[in-house]
Amino acid sequence: MKYCYACGTELHSKECEGEGLIPYCNKCQVYRFPIFSTAISTAVLNKDRNKVLLIRQYNMEDYILLAGYINRGETAEETLIREVKEEVGLHVDEFKYMRSQYFERSNTLMLNYVSVAQDETRLQINQEVEHAEWFTFDDARKVIMKESLAESFLLTILEQIEADEFGQIVGIV
Repeated sequence: MKYCYACGTELHSKECEGEGLIPYCNKCQVYRFPIFSTAISTAVLNKDRNKVLLIRQYNMEDYILLAGYINRGETAEETLIREVKEEVGLHVDEFKYMRSQYFERSNTLMLNYVSVAQDETRLQINQEVEHAEWFTFDDARKVIMKESLAESFLLTILEQIEADEFGQIVGIV
C-alpha cells in the first residue's frame, strides 16, 4: 500500500511499537495496516474419498477448486459450507484446514481446506459455475489449471491423502 486509503497522501514507513515498520499517514496521523480480502478454497472429496470435485467458471477451459470470499461477520468454515452449497448444491459434513497463501492478483489471502460432501449425487450447479465434475485423483492432476494456486493446493492435498498422512478429516458442522 503506497497511499492512504482515507486521504490519498503518500504513506511512509514508521516504527510502530511492537509491530516494526508500518505504513504511516502523516496527514491523518495514523498507521495504515495492510487491507486485503480473505477467501476460502476447498477440494471437495466424495464420501469414499477417492474422487475430487472440480469446477469451471468464467469461460475458462481449465478446472479449479471451489472458492469464495468470506463475508463480514462470517467465519471461514461458515463460508466453506455456504459456498459449496451455493455453487454446487452439496452439503459438506467434514472439513479440515490445510494451509493459506496470499494471492496478489486479487489482493486476497486464500485459506485452503479439504472437505467431504455428504452425497455426491446431489450435485446442482448454480449460475456462477459453468461445469462441475468428479475426477479421480490422477485425472484431477491432469485437468486442474496449471501453475495456479488451485493446482498447488490440490497437489498438496492429494499427496497427503495418498501418503496416508491425511487421517480423519476433523470438523464439526
